[in-house]
Amino acid sequence: MTAPVRRQARGRARMASILDATEQLVAEVGYDEMSTNAVASRAGISPGSLYQFFGGKADLLAGLVDRYTQDFQRFWDEQLTDDVADLPLEVVVDRLIDAVVAFKGERPAFWALLHGSATSDTLAAASARLDEQLTGRLADLYARRAPHLDATRRRLVARVSVATVKALMGMVMAPARREGAGEATAELKRVLVGYLGPALAPPSSPTTPPSP
Repeated sequence: MTAPVRRQARGRARMASILDATEQLVAEVGYDEMSTNAVASRAGISPGSLYQFFGGKADLLAGLVDRYTQDFQRFWDEQLTDDVADLPLEVVVDRLIDAVVAFKGERPAFWALLHGSATSDTLAAASARLDEQLTGRLADLYARRAPHLDATRRRLVARVSVATVKALMGMVMAPARREGAGEATAELKRVLVGYLGPALAPPSSPTTPPSP
């Protein structure tokens, strides 16, 4: 490995460690209370070293959002494989919701930044982009599961699915309710299955009237 390549690798590793520290602190104290000095201390570097990679809090936030965006895309690439369209609905919902809960649990600041109470133009735009991407992916999945639905209806069902998960996921992820997270997760799954079952079902065949 040449010296420039080694320096690039060290630089990427240092940036990753800084973003790790940023994520931890956002989860612990919130973005507003987080400071670059605290991030540098958590990452084990000097503030001057941090500023070699990030210009300030806004750059740290942008870096974290970019990381989450890439992670989110890879996550759904792994989850929404071709075979999912052929699985029973209950199995699909169970598997995807468990995976989503694990994904968010492994990224402690994800929910607070992109779907929680934190607000900023940057976060709102990032959240909207992720919602739109997921809506499109689910609409594609529903097209394979329910080809009888037209594109407008599939997209509406996908939007309602995303909105439902966002509305109830706060109950699952809220630290104060962690003891009841299992029950909240099960309830979220029941809500989704109860909605998607009829929404994706083929139209019922007309009944033949009884003979006189």
